[in-house]
Amino acid sequence: MRTSDDLDPLELIGTWALARQIVDRALDEHSTVDGTTVLTLQPDGRVRWAESGVLTRRDSAIPVSRVLFVEQRAGGWFVTFEDGRDFHPWAPSTPVRHDCAPDLYIGTLDRLDDDRWSVVWEVSGPGKDYTMTSILTRVAS
Repeated sequence: MRTSDDLDPLELIGTWALARQIVDRALDEHSTVDGTTVLTLQPDGRVRWAESGVLTRRDSAIPVSRVLFVEQRAGGWFVTFEDGRDFHPWAPSTPVRHDCAPDLYIGTLDRLDDDRWSVVWEVSGPGKDYTMTSILTRVAS
């Protein structure tokens, strides 16, 4: 089995089942997102990371989606928001920091095995205190 440090975005091209747990300590609430993450190589060399699913929170189910990009830069890979703003470096097994004043996001990306990887965010701020854990499992093609 390979280690987390060799988690190359190009190896993740494909479709992944997304299972996300959100434990919100500020609201004393547990939520889930079940859906799909699709990573595709773009003509410009970036990897498009598109998530879609259903957020189940209390008694409601809400469709959710987002698009990120992973692009290669001189220092390695970097994750950006859909509009091109920087999000964080792609640094498997190493915590990354995203300041979104007044909130702070600390995230870790890890390989779990050859067909699963995870993204965990610890979020804190004046009105935020939650952990968001995403497990991505390769969908057989």
